Parts: sequence; structure tokens; C-alpha cells
Amino acid sequence: MKEQNNYGRIGVLMGGPSSEREVSLKSGKAVYEALKQAGLNVVGIDIISDKPDDNSRLLKSRKIDCAFLALHGRFGEDGAIQEILETVDIPYTGSGVLSSKLSMDKIASRKVLEVYNLTVPKYKIIDKVSQYDNLDLGACLGLPLVIKPATHGSSIGLSIPEKEEEIVPALDLAFQFDDKVVAEEYISGRELTVGILEDQALPVIEIVPKKRFFDFEAKYQAGFTEYIVPAKLEEKIARLVQSAALKTHKFLGCFGCSRVDIILSRDNIPYILELNSIPGFTPTSLLPKAAKCAGIEFSQLCFKLIQLAYEKAEAKISL
Repeated sequence: MKEQNNYGRIGVLMGGPSSEREVSLKSGKAVYEALKQAGLNVVGIDIISDKPDDNSRLLKSRKIDCAFLALHGRFGEDGAIQEILETVDIPYTGSGVLSSKLSMDKIASRKVLEVYNLTVPKYKIIDKVSQYDNLDLGACLGLPLVIKPATHGSSIGLSIPEKEEEIVPALDLAFQFDDKVVAEEYISGRELTVGILEDQALPVIEIVPKKRFFDFEAKYQAGFTEYIVPAKLEEKIARLVQSAALKTHKFLGCFGCSRVDIILSRDNIPYILELNSIPGFTPTSLLPKAAKCAGIEFSQLCFKLIQLAYEKAEAKISL
């Protein structure tokens, strides 16, 4: 184990070119302050380009020894920045290139989970180049249904049409963010999320939106959502939900931390919605809330991920 003053210069990568840039900047600033508080030599790095050469030059110029990834969405969670960091030989927090790509793609990740017999909502994949106005999604999947871009997070581009005439506008919105869209059945039940840290499931959080649905506004506007930590579940149900989340993390090949979003149906079946390989990272974000419930303060959590990043890099060298 390294001494606290031997972790070198830590770069907190934030911002990025995706639609989740503003959320990422908030995460990055919070992590920067937490790592400073933990006594580390830390610098904030605002990623503005998605060009590999630009970022290679930027990272080399900042002379960092390890990267804390607070980049959400495209270029952060899709394996792109991870590939650049591996090229310039800089250890980084979180999952590797392939597992990041897999987790970010709601279609590919869902297919993996189905192979391992984890329960996911019924769904259809719609391609932008195809005719999608005669799909009869309401008849196939029921109403309401959930429509979302295949590779975005933070509920960006997500809609929950309740009437047939709302389906095509919902598809149009989702296609503004991606060339492929997932339409899935709406599972009525309790909205839960489970943070994973170092291959351990953290306490379950229940999400109770004051609006009918947990959309972008409910997620990011103060006062629109109540979070119950830990969720009020029977112990055996909580263990079932945690087990499903941990299996999701492992089957997708994730490392360090992740957050798995789940709907617990009325008959207590956990439906996996998606895994976030770089979840929100402010003290009031969901993974840090769960960690705090488990006795891990925010600065400890951030520092632990730096430790794991170095362990991952050292394990690669020893192979």
C-alpha cells in the first residue's frame, strides 16, 4: 500500500464533449475538493475535445500520475478516454476499455445480462434509418412505455409516452441523441439503485420522485425527488436486489465502482435497467449517499478509488 504522499499528481478529468458535460463538471469539482481534503496533490482537467491526439497532448502536458474519471456520458463512459489513458500509460479509476463500452451500450449490455439470466424489461431496438412510425410499440410492449437513446445517461432524451400519439415524438427526441433507441415496457414498482464498491454491494437506495416519473428534471432539480437510504425493504428482498446488482457489475466486467439502476416489481422481481460505470460523484449523488450509509465518507470514497486505480495498474504490470 502506498503512503498518502506517494500517490503522485492526480488529475481529475471532468467536463467532456457529451450532453452530460454540466453534470460532469459538478462531479469533477466535488472530487477535486475531496482529494485535496484527503491530502493528495490534485489538479482539475477540463476535457473539451474528443480527439485522441488533443487529449494525449493535454494529459502529458499536465504531468499527472493517475486520473480520476469524473466524465459522464460519451467519451467518458464509453471506453474512449480509457483507451487514451492506456496509450499514454496513466492509471485511471473505474472500469477498463471493453467493459466501459459494453456498459454504456444499453443494447449490448442488456444482451449480456439476458445470457446470464438476469431479468430485464421486454424491449425493442429501433434504428434511425428504419421506418419507425408503424412499429405498433404500444401493442407490443404496452403503455406507458419507456423510450431512451441507446448510449446516453442522466435520463437525457428519455420519455415515457402514455398514449399512442406520444410515441413518435418520443422517438424523435431520443434520435436527437443517438442513432439507435431502446423502447421498453414500463415496469410498475419501486425505483431502486445499488452502488457497487470494490466488488461489494452498498446499501440499497429507493428513489421516490414527487412527479409521476423519475425523469431528468426529477433527477437534477432540488426538491423533486426523495431518496430513502437505506431503502425500507425486507432483509431477504434487499439481499436479492444487491445480489442482482453485483452480478450485473461482474458480468459486465466492471471494476472499482458502478451504480446499477433497478425496478423492483410488485411481485418483488428486480428488473435491471442499466449500469452506470461512472456514476454521479458529488456528496449528494447516489453512490456517495450509499457509501456514507455504509460508513464511508465522500473523501474516503474518492481516495479508495485512487488506491484501486493503482492496484489495477500494478496487477496489469505483474501479469
